[in-house]
Amino acid sequence: MDPERSLAFRGFQKRSPEKVKLRKRKSALYAGAQDQGSGGRGLLGENTYLVLLTVAFRVLNCALVQTSFVPDEYWQSLEVAHRMVFKYPLQFLFQGYTYPLIFASIYKILYLLGKDSVQLLIWIPRLGQALLSAVADVRLYSLMKQLENQEVARWVFFCQLTSWFTWYCCTRTLTNTMETVLTIIALFYYPLEGSKTRSSVKYSSLVALAFLIRPTAVIPWVPLLLRHFWQEQSKLNLLLHHFLPVGFVTLSLSLMIDRIFFGQWTLVQFNFLKFNVLQNLGTFYGSHPWHWYFSQGFPVVLGTHLPFFVHGCLRAPKRLQTLLLAVLWTLLVYSMLGHKEFRFIYPVVPFCMVFCGCSLAQLKTHRKAALGFLLLSNTSLALYTGLVHQRGTLDVMSHIQKLCQDRPSKASVFVMMPCHSTPHYSHIHCPLAMRFLQCPPDLTGKTHYLDEAGMFYLNPLHWLHQEFQHNTSLPSHLIIFNVLEKEISAFLISRNYEKTAVFFHTHLPEGRTGSHVYVYERKSNEKFNR
Repeated sequence: MDPERSLAFRGFQKRSPEKVKLRKRKSALYAGAQDQGSGGRGLLGENTYLVLLTVAFRVLNCALVQTSFVPDEYWQSLEVAHRMVFKYPLQFLFQGYTYPLIFASIYKILYLLGKDSVQLLIWIPRLGQALLSAVADVRLYSLMKQLENQEVARWVFFCQLTSWFTWYCCTRTLTNTMETVLTIIALFYYPLEGSKTRSSVKYSSLVALAFLIRPTAVIPWVPLLLRHFWQEQSKLNLLLHHFLPVGFVTLSLSLMIDRIFFGQWTLVQFNFLKFNVLQNLGTFYGSHPWHWYFSQGFPVVLGTHLPFFVHGCLRAPKRLQTLLLAVLWTLLVYSMLGHKEFRFIYPVVPFCMVFCGCSLAQLKTHRKAALGFLLLSNTSLALYTGLVHQRGTLDVMSHIQKLCQDRPSKASVFVMMPCHSTPHYSHIHCPLAMRFLQCPPDLTGKTHYLDEAGMFYLNPLHWLHQEFQHNTSLPSHLIIFNVLEKEISAFLISRNYEKTAVFFHTHLPEGRTGSHVYVYERKSNEKFNR
């Protein structure tokens, strides 16, 4: 070998351990591959266009949901927040101040900016919830891209966006909605096999925050937390340096918040569990048989995704079976409680969409037909529930807002519906005299307890004559469901009430809920004795 070449070769060998700077390539093909591999570009670690598209979709979702679902959408969040900032009266037993404080902060900012109009007070919180739901959607997509591949992630993302129940709930100011958002984001940091974003502190902090907002949020996490603890090699370190500090900080924060607003030390999470689990007083608001979630609740919530969920459970990788265990555990635990609602199992719907996405990824010959079926069936159901079903109780609030503009000091409203059927001051934002039928749960243990609403519906006409014996105490406006009109028509005629507005409510009346909401105005207005 040539001595010069030998010397050069030895010199290259000596320099080889050093880092060699490579020229940056500008090829579009190379850049695309690099972006896919990094996974850290754009917003939230994903493609910017994907994030913006998801945000736009959820904002549209927010605009196209104009119906009411359950009273807690307002009475456990917006009404409490409105009372915290504007000091309007509130007549409701609520869970705590941690969740309403989020909306109270929004209200306070709007007030300081002089922008606290009633429309902004209604829509800004919902838009905020829509943005958080969009973040959760993107996190679910990112997680599945890590655990499986981009194709599976796309189908899971498709199922998440086409779920009619997610569309129906994800922009509402429900504690269940925030619980679901925090659950999805926490799952992104949970140490599932294949996850690259695992962080015990982050996921446990999110779970703890969800627990403060709604204590039952911990139910889906019980099998996940036990699995993590069982597989963790340094169990004592996980317990002492992660779980306990996070629990101590979040619980202390909740105690301080409730101490400030309640005026005394209150552990609202224990009160919640005592009321709903230990004493099972939730049955005061209705009860269902033990199998309701399996026979009705779960099938209705999943809708046409159900067959794909079953197929996905059979074909999904074993490492995802932990999520299936969380779903089954949640259904079993909630089945043991007497009071059942569709929204209670909303936090596990994204888990189910994972299996639906795995099912679509497995389909080859009939995938287009399956996609068309899911898209058409869920879109029609989402639009009906979002724009038609149970909207009268919200539309009537717009009518009441006009009373604030015309003569708030002379007008007065009595809502004669099942209690908390409508929102209250958060949707009118003016000192209008308003009253509704009371229905506080019995905390004294009476055997034959009957609230004001119950006594009213035993004999509405007799109750009205007893309550308003003198014309001076009559409200200027009455709001009722159409099913009550015939029964109290004698009172309406004798007191000079005239129907002035009708609002469509629903095609599916149940019990005391009618298909329309009627507004009656007294021709000779008198001051309302609250």
